[in-house]
Amino acid sequence: MPVSLPPRARLALGAGRAAAAASRLLRRGRGQVVGGRVMLKVDPALITRLAAGKQLTLVSATNGKSTTTRMIAGALRTKGRVAHNLTGANMGPGVVTALAADRAAGFGAIEVDEAHLPAMAAQTGATQLVLMNLTRDQLDRGSEVKMLSRRWHAMAEQLSDKTIILANADDPLVVWAARPAPSVVWVGCGQWWTDDAALCPECGATLERAADGTGIAPWRCPACGLARPQTAWSITPDATGIVTPDGTTLTPHLKLPGRVNVGNAAIAVAAAAGRGIDPAVALAACEQVEDVDGRYINTTVDGHPVRLLLGKNPASWAEMLRIVGTSGAALVTVLNARGQDGRDPSWIWDVPFEQLAPMPVWVSGERRFDLAVRLDTAGLELRGVTEDPLAGLAGLPAGEAVDIVANYTAFQELRARVVK
Repeated sequence: MPVSLPPRARLALGAGRAAAAASRLLRRGRGQVVGGRVMLKVDPALITRLAAGKQLTLVSATNGKSTTTRMIAGALRTKGRVAHNLTGANMGPGVVTALAADRAAGFGAIEVDEAHLPAMAAQTGATQLVLMNLTRDQLDRGSEVKMLSRRWHAMAEQLSDKTIILANADDPLVVWAARPAPSVVWVGCGQWWTDDAALCPECGATLERAADGTGIAPWRCPACGLARPQTAWSITPDATGIVTPDGTTLTPHLKLPGRVNVGNAAIAVAAAAGRGIDPAVALAACEQVEDVDGRYINTTVDGHPVRLLLGKNPASWAEMLRIVGTSGAALVTVLNARGQDGRDPSWIWDVPFEQLAPMPVWVSGERRFDLAVRLDTAGLELRGVTEDPLAGLAGLPAGEAVDIVANYTAFQELRARVVK
C-alpha cells in the first residue's frame, strides 16, 4: 500500500501530472523532467515521501547504468511491482517522476546521475546502491572523474549498515569510493577502458595491471597497497559466464550484444540476489531485455536492417567499436556537440578508431568534419561526409545491414526518425 501523503504532496503530484501532460500535448518532450521539476518546486521533500516503504536500488555509472537498471527492474518484477525511470531521466526530477508513477510499487530500480547520487541516496534512504564505473564524460560541464570518486567516497563514509553497496571490483575509482561503506558486495563485472584510472585514487602512484585484456585482471598500487578486492560475483575471463558466490557458472544468452553487457548482467543478477531472487531467475529476466530506450534496437530503413548504438564518450565508443568491428555491417558514425553531449568533442582523439582500419565508414552529424579528420587519421576509408546520417544508405546494395553509432543528441534524433 502507498504511504499516505500530506496535502502539499498531493498538490505537487497533481501539478506535476498537469505539467507533464501539457509538455506532451505541445510536443515539447515526454514530460518526465518538466513534471518532476514542478513536483519538487511545490514539495521539495516529495522524493523522500514517495521513497518511504519501498526497497530501492539506485544504480550509478558513467556508462551502462540505463541498461543495468533495466535488467534489475526486470528481475525485481518477478517478485512484485517496480518503480523505474524507464527513459533514463536520472536527476531529481526524473527520480521523483519515476517514484510517483507507481506509488504502490514495493520495489524501485532507479538510475541516478553520478554527480547526483549522494543527494539521491540521502533523500531516498535506498538500501542498495550499485556503483559500476567512472570515466570521462562531458568534462566541459561535469566533474573530473576523481572528483566524482571523492563524492562517492564521502557518501560511503556516511552510510549506515542498512545500505549495501554492490561495487565493480575492476574499477579502481569505484573500489576506492566504496571502501568506507559498512557493507560492500564486490562484483567482477569488467573494466576494459582503463585510461581514466591509470593512477591510484588513494596516493597517486601508477597502478600495476595484468595486461591480459580480460577486463577482470588483478590490479594493485605498489605504493599504498590499494588493490582489486576479492569478488563474490564475477564474469568469466572470456565474458561468456557469470560466476555466483557458491561457484556456480551461469551462461547468459543475452539479446544485447557485447562483453560489456555480460558485465552489466552480472551486477544486475547480484543486485537481484540481494533482494532474495534466485540468480537463474534474475538472469532469465536480463535475457529478455532487447533494447534500452532505443539503444541496440534493430529496425529497418529503406530496406536495410539498421542497428542503433549509443557512443557518448571514449569508454562507450571503445565498446561499441568492438561490437561493430565484428558485425560485418556497414558503419555510419554521427557526432554532435550540444550541451547534452558536451560541447568539446576533442575526446574523439582518445577513441581507438585505429582498430577498425581500413573499414569503410560514413560520417555525419553537426561535428562531422571533426570526426572525419579523426577517422581519416585512423586509417578508415571515408565513403561520405553528409549532413543527413541516413544519406549513405542510398548507395549501399539492397538489403545490406548497417550499424549506426551516434552520440547522445544525434542518437535521440535518429531514434525518433527510424523507430516507429
